[in-house]
Amino acid sequence: MSDRRAARATASSEVEIGVIGAGAVGGTFAHLLIKLGHEVSIANSRGPESLTALATGIGASPVSVADAAKAAEIVIVAIPTKAVADLPRGLFANVPGSVVVVDTGNYHPELRDGRIDAIDRGVLDSEWVAQQLGRPVIKAFNNILATSLLEKRAPRGTAGRIGLSVAGDSADAKATVLRLVDDLGFDPVDGGQLDDSWRQQPGTPAYCRDLGAPALRRALAEADRSRIAAYRAGEEARIRRAIAAETACESAPQ
Repeated sequence: MSDRRAARATASSEVEIGVIGAGAVGGTFAHLLIKLGHEVSIANSRGPESLTALATGIGASPVSVADAAKAAEIVIVAIPTKAVADLPRGLFANVPGSVVVVDTGNYHPELRDGRIDAIDRGVLDSEWVAQQLGRPVIKAFNNILATSLLEKRAPRGTAGRIGLSVAGDSADAKATVLRLVDDLGFDPVDGGQLDDSWRQQPGTPAYCRDLGAPALRRALAEADRSRIAAYRAGEEARIRRAIAAETACESAPQ
């Protein structure tokens, strides 16, 4: 029996999950979710034909963005923030309200996304995403690197297991994502309402530090809302330094 079939045979609840985005985060999600026994459809802006090799390799179904949204119980949006505005209008118009939409993105105005006026004026990243989609979202998985998501999973009860926070306004939808966090190998931490999601945005104490659940809760509480822009700017500066150092290393004589 294949690994995928074995996982499905033992899975307590197979779920249809659509992943919009096939980069490092989206591809990692699809791979891990299939290993858990879920039915996964994956989509990107270039169409299903461009995903044939990736999908075949991991056992996902390559589909259009519209089909990823329609044929799922959970939809994970794993694309750059700026790309959300380019998704088809009315993407979720005929999708049942029970479908949970997860935003994994982060706003990087200087590095990738360009300036989005509403966010710069104070609208939270995921609030803006929800406005573009015309659909409530759950904020999750934005504060862990794809490598950690893939390599640092651990069984429930493992000492030092990494915690991941989940923020959103629907108790049922948030509970669904908290269970998914646990299934993926991380301690689920309730991050509050969507209005609290800034606490896990780039540069905050809870951002991409691979903290255990108690430390993550403290980090979420320590964040200062007046410093959102400063947190983001500091994180972008850190990333630029890391890129510069890596480039310098690669160009150095061997």
